[in-house]
Amino acid sequence: MTSAPAPIRTTRAEMFFDPTCPWAWMTSRWLMEAAQVRDLDVTWSVMSLAVLNDGRDLDEGYRSFLTKAWGPVRVIVAATKDLPADDANTLRKKMYDALGQRIHLDGRGTDDIDAVIAEVVEELGLDAALTDVAGSDVVDDELRASHQRAIDLVGDDVGTPVVSVEGTAFFGPVVTPAPKGEAAGRLWDGCLLVAATPGFYEIKRSRQVGPDFS
Repeated sequence: MTSAPAPIRTTRAEMFFDPTCPWAWMTSRWLMEAAQVRDLDVTWSVMSLAVLNDGRDLDEGYRSFLTKAWGPVRVIVAATKDLPADDANTLRKKMYDALGQRIHLDGRGTDDIDAVIAEVVEELGLDAALTDVAGSDVVDDELRASHQRAIDLVGDDVGTPVVSVEGTAFFGPVVTPAPKGEAAGRLWDGCLLVAATPGFYEIKRSRQVGPDFS
């Protein structure tokens, strides 16, 4: 009599994103591809470039970008903070997809971020009053707590995204274009391998190109 095959174990991961970051968007699309070829369940959480850089001496252009970057994460937090965990995760991902489509794929960036937020709120059938949260600090405690949870996993000398999986976490990967199919799975396998290696901290090379959303 042959023994039954061992059950496939689901790997659970959490990705922390800022919807205005193009590199986080690339990572999220890669994770979605990896989940198609690996038994992977992803939870989606927010971190914030605006929080990360709060109080730092920055050039005027980047400071202007960060002023607009507060809005999307605040609205996501406000829309999901009172929902059950599974419902909140589902809505965070829907909002991320809808925001990212406009900011990154449609090339609108953050120049008209208030209009982008209003369109997403309407598209998803959310309370129109959520748009008022973008310019308010009413949910900043919750936003900062979510951001800090990511930073506590990897340290404060990184940005977004942060991926946490089974007791380890890492910044990135920063990759363009996002690998698809089995290539996405192999990158996932490699990330798990190096991140779980005791004493491993960094692997890096100079980035030669910008985000390729194809």
